[in-house]
Amino acid sequence: MKRFLFLVLIGIGFSASAQDLTGIWRGSFKSENARYLEALGEDSRYKIELQVDQTNKAFSGVTYSYLTTVFYGKATCRGTVNPNTKKVFLEELKIVEVRMSGQSSACVMTYFLQYSKIGDEEFLEGSYTSVNNRDSSSCGRGTVFLRKVVTSDFYKEPFLVKKEAQKAATATKPAPAPANPTTGTAKTTTPLAKNPTANPKPGTGNKTTTPAKPGTPNKTNTAKTNTPQKPVTPPPPAKTPDPKPVVVDTKPVEPPKKIEVKPVIVTPKVLATRDNELVKTITTGARKITVNIYDNGAIDNDTISVYLDKKLVLSKKRLTDRALSIEFELNEDDAVHELVMVAENLGEIPPNTSLMVVNAGGKYYEVRITSTEQKNAVVVFKFDKTKP
Repeated sequence: MKRFLFLVLIGIGFSASAQDLTGIWRGSFKSENARYLEALGEDSRYKIELQVDQTNKAFSGVTYSYLTTVFYGKATCRGTVNPNTKKVFLEELKIVEVRMSGQSSACVMTYFLQYSKIGDEEFLEGSYTSVNNRDSSSCGRGTVFLRKVVTSDFYKEPFLVKKEAQKAATATKPAPAPANPTTGTAKTTTPLAKNPTANPKPGTGNKTTTPAKPGTPNKTNTAKTNTPQKPVTPPPPAKTPDPKPVVVDTKPVEPPKKIEVKPVIVTPKVLATRDNELVKTITTGARKITVNIYDNGAIDNDTISVYLDKKLVLSKKRLTDRALSIEFELNEDDAVHELVMVAENLGEIPPNTSLMVVNAGGKYYEVRITSTEQKNAVVVFKFDKTKP
């Protein structure tokens, strides 16, 4: 009997400087009884989608659990995030929508997850427990894997649409202009100049008439003799100080450092639409890495493609007993690389299996990989110069 499991993700969070969980997470979960269900012809893998809005250390949102978008269950949820351990706790609160066949039952799930980030990719993975929503009986437990994505298999919830609009508005809003300071500034008022009092000109005002003496000519008709002026000695010219020599810095000017802008790499569709399961993380001090990939077991026409940091390095190659080789380098500036193996088919004997042999500075690692048409296999390489 198919069970739609409604997830309660318990997020143990992040500090204010850590990555926000707000957004869409999608992946799958698998029951511990998967082999028993597969023997009965049941599909052991269910898809899940989580849409959350985080504030500080808490978040709320909705969960979807489904095999297809036609038959699914939707529930509200809430959770918390631990900023120190990066563990996440999420629990479902109320089932708000169910579309399933008559013999199916809805189960409410609680998830205990661990947050991780590899390059630009963010992941939540861990375990879950579940109970039947009808009679509280156990629905079992299992493992879960989630990856942060930008699109929904259903529709983007209004709280996410609103938050994205607020974020966009904040990003485009111009900064307010600084106000003109008015306090603490002494205002200087230029005093108005008084109108100068005009000195009375000679010959103006009331005149007193004195009778002229006989025989004395009129003064107004007598030419006035000007007293010769003494020559004025001009002041000596101001002495101009000798200009100081300009000190020129003879140090060579360093050219501006060139800032390398890494191009934005678009995630290939096959990586965005499938689950990406972390198989192994290899931490090494070796700078040169050689990866050889073989068919694991019987040669049954398994075909793979391999992506290194989202770039296609092997395209639709058939696995045999002869190695498919990849080489790359690690260093302090480029310390993390992500190798993703994609199954192009399942071969004659499903699933697609391979053996990866890694040579890291003379130290060898063997990684056995299983990939399907729903799940890719991820191997992460980290550089640490303190490691041998």
